[in-house]
Amino acid sequence: MTDTVPEVMTVDVGDLLPTLVKDVSATTIVLGALATRDWRPMHHDYDFAVNRNGTRDIFMNTPNFAAWLERYVTDWTGPYGRLGRLKFQMRDSVFPGSPMQIAGRVDDVTHDEHGCRWVDVSMTIEQEQRVCVTATARVAIPDNATDNPWSRRDAGWRP
Repeated sequence: MTDTVPEVMTVDVGDLLPTLVKDVSATTIVLGALATRDWRPMHHDYDFAVNRNGTRDIFMNTPNFAAWLERYVTDWTGPYGRLGRLKFQMRDSVFPGSPMQIAGRVDDVTHDEHGCRWVDVSMTIEQEQRVCVTATARVAIPDNATDNPWSRRDAGWRP
């Protein structure tokens, strides 16, 4: 990345991020659980999820939600965007068989005392018109053509 110049994004409070729509299959859910070494059966065993837990199907696990939210933010910022903080609340489950939609909005744009440009974003993950996850993220993005948030260290990196 040192050989290229970061793209300087124009970002304003109220900007909407592009919506990401992802088909959710049983494979999506099972692979997410496997990738995070979550062996709990409600994330891969239909019979356990339905007959023992009383849910309608297997459902997405917590680290899988985190990964999708991180992907969503970094797809928007590009390779020079550096996620500083991510917080989210799970409100409902995401099940296989219907797409999920991830949407976001810019809530704040600030600069810290070290010149780092911070963008605060709020996001939702919805499925079948249900809000399943609400989230906030704080991401550093380049302020000019010579700024690279990935080069910030120690006192220069305060998410």
